[in-house]
Amino acid sequence: MNPETVKFLWARFREYYLEVSLEEPPSMEGREWGFILFDDMPKFVMRRHKSFARRSQLADYIRTSVPAHVYHSAAVYERPAAPTMREKGWLGADLIFDLDADHLRNAPSSYPEMLEFVKAETFKLLDFLTDDFGFTAQSIQVVFSGGRGYHIHVRDPRVFDLGSGERREVVDYLTGRGLEVGRFISAAKAEGEYGVETAEVIRCAPAGSPGWGKRVNRSMITFVEQMRSLEEKEAVKILSSVDGVGKKNASRFRQSLMRDDIIERIKNGDSLDLFRGSSTVWRPLIEGYLDEVGVSLGFSRDLESGETDEPVTTDVKRLIRYPLSLHGGTGLRVTPLTISGLDAFDPLRDAVVFGDHPVEVCLVAPYSVEMKGRSFDLDEGPAVVPQYAAVFLAGRKVAEVCGRL
Repeated sequence: MNPETVKFLWARFREYYLEVSLEEPPSMEGREWGFILFDDMPKFVMRRHKSFARRSQLADYIRTSVPAHVYHSAAVYERPAAPTMREKGWLGADLIFDLDADHLRNAPSSYPEMLEFVKAETFKLLDFLTDDFGFTAQSIQVVFSGGRGYHIHVRDPRVFDLGSGERREVVDYLTGRGLEVGRFISAAKAEGEYGVETAEVIRCAPAGSPGWGKRVNRSMITFVEQMRSLEEKEAVKILSSVDGVGKKNASRFRQSLMRDDIIERIKNGDSLDLFRGSSTVWRPLIEGYLDEVGVSLGFSRDLESGETDEPVTTDVKRLIRYPLSLHGGTGLRVTPLTISGLDAFDPLRDAVVFGDHPVEVCLVAPYSVEMKGRSFDLDEGPAVVPQYAAVFLAGRKVAEVCGRL
């Protein structure tokens, strides 16, 4: 990043910070703050161990130093400005979740698609937090990170003093680590004409079950819908590839999945013993077999688990981006949201804070992006773009500022 580009970004960030009302997080006086300044670019030097007793002090510091990145601690301390962690006097910490495309499996490379993908994962995680853990919407703050994902801050007295080990248990539950799927499946001996027979009757947890039970049910329905959508020959080929199933049982099993009542039976937790011996097919599917062609059979932890960057959640002394600050790598606002407002939120529209003034940039490589409803398909070399796009391109290091019009 050349000096002119750094100067351009610094000036734009300063304009923003002089105009915006910088709100304080809860317990601001007990939080440690950290800053990465444009003056230190391209190196990322974190200036931390700072604290502010009042919102006006924080605003004055930001407006004077004009940082590229602003962070505050998830923790609250007795002495947040102390130079060592031992001296700070840890009192407790928010429960933080960081969903970033860099840490998510199968995230698209396209920036807009990536953001949509991470939003979907954020909704999955919120379902865990509100349904399984019982946190209220009022105790949860969702924040667009300004980059590739979202942060979730849980501020509930019940989690404030949890240590790293206990927070790791939360992550284990979200990700299904160590989950025994068999707990959500009941198998009983079938009653026949001459008494108890040896065949099993398989039932999964009903759709309305709490916790992971409903997710097992939902995953089973997804599996049935996938099998029904495939041509019979292809479905049988996939099913017969499961150890112990065989082609004959696979064919009978696929036919049974075409029954009109199969989805309702799964939802109700009714018997899935659709033909004699069908339990020998259900059982390996329930164990979460994942076919090499990418079709999920039975229960899939990958589809149902919650995602988070584990080191962030378990680190009780972590720094997290300050909501309402700007992300130095994109120029987008780190945007606080409510759970109800997340669905309609479009980062490439609603987190854009700069105007349309034309700026000449020089792209180091071709780049495409859509911002504020406008598509930019730019070739390598000079181009004139709106100021908001110039800030974004410069922050992403795909363009240098050549001049202003």
